[in-house]
Amino acid sequence: MTDPAIIEHLSREPRIAPIVARHTLKERPDFDGDVYFGLLRSITFQQLSGRAAATIFGRFLDVFPDGYPHPRPLLDLSVADLRAVGMSRSKAAYLHNVAEFWLEHKLINQDWSAYSDEEIIHLLTQIKGVGKWTVEMVLMFVLHRPDLLPLDDLVVRRNLIRLFDLHHLKGKALLRAMIEAAEPWRPYRSYASRFLWEMEVSSSD
Repeated sequence: MTDPAIIEHLSREPRIAPIVARHTLKERPDFDGDVYFGLLRSITFQQLSGRAAATIFGRFLDVFPDGYPHPRPLLDLSVADLRAVGMSRSKAAYLHNVAEFWLEHKLINQDWSAYSDEEIIHLLTQIKGVGKWTVEMVLMFVLHRPDLLPLDDLVVRRNLIRLFDLHHLKGKALLRAMIEAAEPWRPYRSYASRFLWEMEVSSSD
């Protein structure tokens, strides 16, 4: 259940208030704050339906004796091994990249609480195959960071433009306008973004 203080804060902004009133945010798994696991899962789920991705990720986890893809055992798997459970060649390489990065930077059991959102984005987007959007999703759902505004997300962009009637703007002017429009949602822009996704779901029903 979303904290009532967050609901109250967002409800003060008239554009998003009706969406907040109409929808309840769904609970999402947070994997006990495990950023490494969250990245591997996010990579697997990219560009696939939820059901297909869940099947592939389940097969992937089954490869490991304890059901957890520790970096060293993951690197011991070949691309062919990963393709055998349903990963594409590129995703297999990206999973290896994450495992390598975790070992190289000694990030196992890392305490992320001392890192700002920007520091985590800067660090993890150094991994080939991990973009800003992927890290933002991990920040929002694994680390529960409350104030992300993922403007690389097509649904968030589209619904911000729609809510604030920004269709006439392009490029940097549009980016500035979207950031400015979302200012009243601070410090809960992550939750506002999730309500924008719910707005998309309801419009497609």
